[in-house]
Amino acid sequence: MKKTFKYRCYPSEKQVKRLSTQMFLAKIIYNLLLEEAKKHYKEKHETLSKFDMNSLIKKIKEEQPVYKKVHSQALQNVSDRLSKAFQNFFRRVKQKKLGGKVKVGYPRFKKFVSSLTYPQTGFKLTDSKVLLSKIGGVKIVKHRELEGIPKTLTIKQSKSGKWFASITVEIEDKPFKSNDKPAVGMDLGLKELAVLSDGVIIPNNHIKKKLESKEDKLHRRVSLKKKGSVNRLKARLKLSKFSEKMTNKNNDFLHKLSHFLVNSYSFIAYEDLNINGMIRNHRLAKSISQASWGKLIQLLQYKAESAGCVTVGVNPKNTSQTCSNCGNKEELKLSDRVFNCVKCGLTLDRDLNASKNILKKALEGTAGRAGSNAFGDSVRPFAKERLLSLKEELYLKSLEKGFSLEAHPL
Repeated sequence: MKKTFKYRCYPSEKQVKRLSTQMFLAKIIYNLLLEEAKKHYKEKHETLSKFDMNSLIKKIKEEQPVYKKVHSQALQNVSDRLSKAFQNFFRRVKQKKLGGKVKVGYPRFKKFVSSLTYPQTGFKLTDSKVLLSKIGGVKIVKHRELEGIPKTLTIKQSKSGKWFASITVEIEDKPFKSNDKPAVGMDLGLKELAVLSDGVIIPNNHIKKKLESKEDKLHRRVSLKKKGSVNRLKARLKLSKFSEKMTNKNNDFLHKLSHFLVNSYSFIAYEDLNINGMIRNHRLAKSISQASWGKLIQLLQYKAESAGCVTVGVNPKNTSQTCSNCGNKEELKLSDRVFNCVKCGLTLDRDLNASKNILKKALEGTAGRAGSNAFGDSVRPFAKERLLSLKEELYLKSLEKGFSLEAHPL
């Protein structure tokens, strides 16, 4: 089983400059590989393999020693990212051919790369520092002990300029042990974040809704500043810090809630909602996004395994309109908040009735489709301490002189 530990980093000015330079070089390599992949496909109608990309990186490094400033494994990870981008592109093409409503999205050239990944070697963790090849010992705040065997390390800069090291480790799978904790069904909503089948109501914290007026104000301040000015840069940084703080508050709430749920119940049945489809409703899209249903389910799924809990996604069809006592179906409008069964006389809160049906479906083995989650890698930062620029230090001084700008444009 894999687990990721995230630590705050405090690189020195010299280390920030090295990191910025290496990320800039990684961006160039990515764009060069993408350009080569496009040419290769036009000429031979074949996709450039990851092995071919790595061979091309080796050739570029021999011709231009400046790329040796980046650890070899970190550069190989660039080809891995591009290879995955093409795999996802072809998957979406296939989905569209089968009638799926997806944007194909051909891989695009990058303007920024905000992270470096060391897949196997090039890093070492101590009590107070993470030692990175060709960068040095970067100070970290080790707020909790690392478990398991470290496999990969990613150092990343957030939009607010903060640096973080994410270390993925491999730990032994814990055998599942059944316990005497109860099973529960969970109905997700907007007014109340969740209603559990045992009557527990989890209110929606509305963190993002409460703070959005201040965020809008900061957005307006950015738009009023002159493009390219120092004041605009400061306003953007202030906005980035506030947005990050708002996200952290919401994530903190969701982490605590998911921790409570997986430690209180042995079996959790939840609605497997088509959230991407639901946010197409322009009236509810904002509220659904702010509720963070997908994030909550994602946290429940990954925490359940280590807590000895089972999570099951249930098809939500008719869970609100079916009597949890006798199975009779009643037509309900969205405004009807109480379920009244004509057949057996059951009167129950709509959401509580739905959560009972969700649990019943899961226990009967009629869960339907299983939940799925995708993870992405944000690569477009707003950097507080981004040191290059001035056309990226005159293209790294023409890549340490003797490098053709025409052959490899920015």
